[in-house]
Amino acid sequence: MHRIDFTSLFEVLPGPHNILDRDLRFVAVNVAYEQATGRSRAELIGKGMFDAFPNSGEAGRRLRQSLERVFETGQSDTLAFIHYAIPLADGGMEDRYWTATHIPIRGADGAVQFVLQNTVDVTDWQRVAAAAALPPGATPGGVALLQRAQEAERAHSTLLQQSEDFARLFRQAPGFMAVLSGPTHVFTFANDAYAELVGGRQVVGRTVAEALPEVVDQGFVTLLDGVMATGQPTGMTGAPVVLTGADGLAREVFLDFTYQPIFDAEGVVAGVFVQGADRTEERLAANRQRLLLDELNHRVKNTLATVQSIAAQTLRASPEPAQFREAFENRLLALSTAHDLLTASSWTGADLSEVLESEFKPYGPGKASLEGPRVRLSSAEALSTALVVHELATNAGKYGALSTQEGRVSVSWSCEELAEDERRLILVWRERGGPVTAVPTRRGFGSRLIERTATHDLRGTVELAYEAEGLTASFDLRLGPV
Repeated sequence: MHRIDFTSLFEVLPGPHNILDRDLRFVAVNVAYEQATGRSRAELIGKGMFDAFPNSGEAGRRLRQSLERVFETGQSDTLAFIHYAIPLADGGMEDRYWTATHIPIRGADGAVQFVLQNTVDVTDWQRVAAAAALPPGATPGGVALLQRAQEAERAHSTLLQQSEDFARLFRQAPGFMAVLSGPTHVFTFANDAYAELVGGRQVVGRTVAEALPEVVDQGFVTLLDGVMATGQPTGMTGAPVVLTGADGLAREVFLDFTYQPIFDAEGVVAGVFVQGADRTEERLAANRQRLLLDELNHRVKNTLATVQSIAAQTLRASPEPAQFREAFENRLLALSTAHDLLTASSWTGADLSEVLESEFKPYGPGKASLEGPRVRLSSAEALSTALVVHELATNAGKYGALSTQEGRVSVSWSCEELAEDERRLILVWRERGGPVTAVPTRRGFGSRLIERTATHDLRGTVELAYEAEGLTASFDLRLGPV
């Protein structure tokens, strides 16, 4: 069997032919094309078509759109009649009329790599038609054929414009859309929303399994097979789908979608129309809202339990109503101040120094010194610490260093990592310059609250030393991860 030399065949084709790459540059031209355009291949190869034959008018726009349409759709396209002048060697322009057919040439990966253009020069027929003053029935056959081609071109242009308008609407639709053809589900169309959904991957001309291999094991190709086999639509609401993003990383999305069968003229299922909406943000927002409600419910219960305990203990330690009211309101104020700090950070926590500073504000500047590294507390740790510091500050304001002009309080702390999920906080509260301190004859609610909170809520210990020069409270606490 003799092998055909397609290069030689291309050269001897009687009609003008050329091959263009994706940048619309000449890759090859045959002898007939050189003769029709008056340009040598040396002048054309590697040069852009619209550089060699510029046209900024309607004809240039139509020609460019036709070529780009072939690259985009992978389908042949024909311009039945186009008025396209070409430059002459003397610098002038010559009016020429053409019929042009554009055929895709695919590479090994199936994508359109080149376009083969075949042109027919119909300038002579056009001139005959323009000069003829004959009745319609006497029109020469060639001229009549040209007129029919012109009519067909006008009709084609109208239909093409309508098709492009519809395609533009589908392409810009907010929901994702795609058209799959044949039993292997080859993409023939995908709109912008679909491209964004799949991370900008080029899917047109490829099967679903080739373009989106990660969805095969998730059962979606099986669903498509079912639509093709039964002709019945199917769909899902809020379906979890794992897709590969533009960064190459897998991400989970939640989709509402339908697979609608496409029937051909004989009523046979020829493809599937895919449409849907990305509900990922709505699902994540709903999850966040549910978590926030659960967290709010938990916080309210904890806060009410704390208030109940404060009320009961304060009442037990305050026989007089006025005394109870003052102590209870002050403790609720400390709780409220801590809540304000946490609200400002959306309840993500608070810095230890912020909690301390908020409790010293009522006593004016210069009454306390704070020294230690930045330590981030969780919301629960911040509330517990605020209650402890409030009790110490209240006691100092009544009986200790904050009750005199000369008295001062110093708070120092250090923090170290014990494990991945645990930190150790050492905090020392020292009062100096106040009244002489004596060991109390009974343990009040404040002391019990400090010890209970340090032990149970902050998982540590506290030592209260009532020294003559002032109270020293030493805390060894356990905190959670930052």
